[in-house]
Amino acid sequence: MKLGAVGLAASIVKPAFASEDTISEPSFSDYTGEPKMISTWSHGQEANRAGWKKLESGGTSLDAVEAGARQTESDVTNRSVGIGGMPDREGHVTLDACIMDWESNCGSVGCLEGIAHPISVAKHIMQNTPHVMLVGAGAKKYALKHSFETIKTPLPEVKKEWEKWKKEQAAADKVKKPEINHENHDTIGLLAIDAQGQISGACTTSGWAYKLPGRLGDSPIIGSGLFIDQEVGGAVATGLGESIIRISGSHAVVELMRQGKSPEQACKEIVERLIRKHKDMTGLQCAFIAINTKGEVGGYSVYNGFNYALKTKDRDELIDTPFDRKW
Repeated sequence: MKLGAVGLAASIVKPAFASEDTISEPSFSDYTGEPKMISTWSHGQEANRAGWKKLESGGTSLDAVEAGARQTESDVTNRSVGIGGMPDREGHVTLDACIMDWESNCGSVGCLEGIAHPISVAKHIMQNTPHVMLVGAGAKKYALKHSFETIKTPLPEVKKEWEKWKKEQAAADKVKKPEINHENHDTIGLLAIDAQGQISGACTTSGWAYKLPGRLGDSPIIGSGLFIDQEVGGAVATGLGESIIRISGSHAVVELMRQGKSPEQACKEIVERLIRKHKDMTGLQCAFIAINTKGEVGGYSVYNGFNYALKTKDRDELIDTPFDRKW
């Protein structure tokens, strides 16, 4: 077969951008570390213990983060996640959650009311629909169709708190700013790496106490509250969601790890970026935790007082993160 001048040149000259290597999927066979879980805040310890049962029995990191999130969603004493969560201004407890695995599969729900485990609904959406996120009435309808457990919220003691707040706020036409660290501990975010080196993550929350109806924070938003890339690692965020959304926080942390930053260095740099984007940081707490494909972990926060839970075969502890400033 004869080649024209252009064809001949193309067959001889290799483009400058061509590579000798074939692009391949991330390999997990090089991971020599142990399974590991990290979760935000002190309630992360119980979440980690629930997730660890999955890991030590041979389950995947996805199994682990779902189990951990479900543990916190079932905690009636927790005022920022699940059944014990605080309501919006009108007295409705609306739940948000997202989940993501090592193959970049992800699922999410927002403004979901009356369902016990939004994290499991998010996982079901991920695994059984072409969508990533369902919200509001559509998410509720989906959950009921697939027989997810229902709950009645707010709890009686939470309702009393809301009624008291409502009386105090009757004359004020503004949304109460959450006192993260004191009033509520916000989201729980979880990251896990399993024996195969596969990384998954999850977030679940009832959101900002007494928020405007319909409000969504960073927790159900892939790239803000949670991001996983098996080529690099994963990150989750906690704190004031509006601030985290503005910088696509968790995605940004992962991208800095891609550039060679350690998990702690990446979290620190993104906290500093968040600070630069806000003129007034008074009371504005945000934090990130991250894990890379080597199993290294780290975190960083705006203010002191943030910690995360670490669970391995031999360790079960809370770690105080470095921070930019004191309260």
